Amino acid sequence: MLEPSDGSLLEAHRRGDPRAFSELVRRHEHALLSHARALLGRGAGHEDAVQEAFLRLAQTPPALPAGVRGDPGAERAHLGAWLSTVTRNLCMDTLRSETRRRRREAAAAETEGGGDAGLARVEEQDTRDAVRRELEQLPADQREVLVLRLVGDRSYKEIAAITGRKIGTVGWLISVGLQQLAERLGPVVAVDSARTAGAAPSVSSGTTRGGAR
Repeated sequence: MLEPSDGSLLEAHRRGDPRAFSELVRRHEHALLSHARALLGRGAGHEDAVQEAFLRLAQTPPALPAGVRGDPGAERAHLGAWLSTVTRNLCMDTLRSETRRRRREAAAAETEGGGDAGLARVEEQDTRDAVRRELEQLPADQREVLVLRLVGDRSYKEIAAITGRKIGTVGWLISVGLQQLAERLGPVVAVDSARTAGAAPSVSSGTTRGGAR
């Protein structure tokens, strides 16, 4: 039995079916948490942003354009992009909040004071956790596009639409971010870097992976 499309779930949610909304959360929550964490770090703020994004979806679900209705893949991509944009805007609001900024600085100071215990925890992580830790040390703009690319599997065009940046800028940020990860992690990131470079175009080409979706 085929799973219902995101469009079908949205319609069921509008009719008051709570299971439909729960399924939408299940499908999109992981990608949104990764995106928000890339912007805000591991504090509670990133979870708050994602919860607020789903609350807005529950209260005012978007209407799917006629061009994507009936195509499950296109419906999911459109809703995912909508949720990513809402989540990003909420994260930007959080970053502009002085109170949240002070909380993040205090949390960062506590983390830096972890000493040998912190180092031991890092050494015990597998490759995925090591890459994630290094991602969090990158500048926010590089971190965001890399998470959307590597974790969210977004095309350059989709990342440009979500972040409001030009495709060439997205490509440059990804290239620089991967270079920094490679310098910090060496062979650990080599496979992911080569895979991404092969799947994505050169920055100068200005095209998107596999063409526009």
